[in-house]
Amino acid sequence: MKNNRVDFSAAVENEMKLILPSLSVNEGMARAAVAAFCAQLNPTAVELADIKCAVSEAVTNCIVHAYREEVGEITIEVKLCEGRLVCIDIRDRGCGIENVKQAREPLFTTDAAGERSGMGFTVMESFCDELRVSSRKDRGTTVTLLKRLHK
Repeated sequence: MKNNRVDFSAAVENEMKLILPSLSVNEGMARAAVAAFCAQLNPTAVELADIKCAVSEAVTNCIVHAYREEVGEITIEVKLCEGRLVCIDIRDRGCGIENVKQAREPLFTTDAAGERSGMGFTVMESFCDELRVSSRKDRGTTVTLLKRLHK
């Protein structure tokens, strides 16, 4: 997490909500929809790429980890707030994360097959100003991505 915490009290100027099944084909849809919505703030190409990458990682985590062998719902809420703050909540109602602190450590993975790098949260954090993760076992996880766009 970066040192400057983002002010959550900024007034919401516009918002959207998207609900998708946790199918791998929907990862691109989620990324594109969030980017299209954020485009109204006229972000730089780099800022938009950062948002898309972070959203991709969060949605992929829902698909791969939250629901594992079943299909569930992924809810994405995007709020555009005063001061060019973008707040994105990506929520699932899957298995939850037993130890969030441990899961956020670089290279940590629950993938016994070794196909996952364990870098998802690290990647999300590197592209955002702040990353928050809340989770309850068997109840699901919410990942909040915050990014302040330059003027």
